Amino acid sequence: MGQLRELELLERISNLLRNELRGAAHRAGLQPVHLDVLGYLAQCNRYSDTPAGVTEFLGLTKGTVSQSILRLEEKGLIDRQKDQVDGRISHLKLTAAGRRVVRSATRRPLEEAVENALGPGASLVEQLEDVLRALQNANEHRSFGVCGSCRFFRDEGPRSFRCGLTLEPLSVRDTALLCREHEHPESTDSQELNG
Repeated sequence: MGQLRELELLERISNLLRNELRGAAHRAGLQPVHLDVLGYLAQCNRYSDTPAGVTEFLGLTKGTVSQSILRLEEKGLIDRQKDQVDGRISHLKLTAAGRRVVRSATRRPLEEAVENALGPGASLVEQLEDVLRALQNANEHRSFGVCGSCRFFRDEGPRSFRCGLTLEPLSVRDTALLCREHEHPESTDSQELNG
């Protein structure tokens, strides 16, 4: 019974967040999906800022993502840039106006509610990360974690980082952004034990 109540609470919190998102989108003259796209692009890295990354992260159809990207380009909130190595790949970058929209739609009420409910320094992060990871693994979804927590992340010294998958250097900013190639370090251990 306790787990059912936890699921009900998570669902209710999710509904409240969606309502907040709808209000923020309306105030910006957008649909909620547009804010979802902008929010994702504001926190993903150069390996993940593609239409495919948006599609995977948000779990939307290619058509919905394509239409959303076109609308956001028309409104001057994102720019599309061709990849310098592979011209078939497009990277999506927030414009200054796009960054302003994301900032105006922050989830400050949620942050305040969590802090008020739990007190300073208290955190649900580890437990919620465990739930998220279990859902992602059960449904074979990518983790979309930050570089600094990835099994491929290489710390090569003071402010010197590298992606062990692509072997490219990473900036300090890169290490805190979402990546679609992210894998949790323990996923390697479990694959080796099961393999």
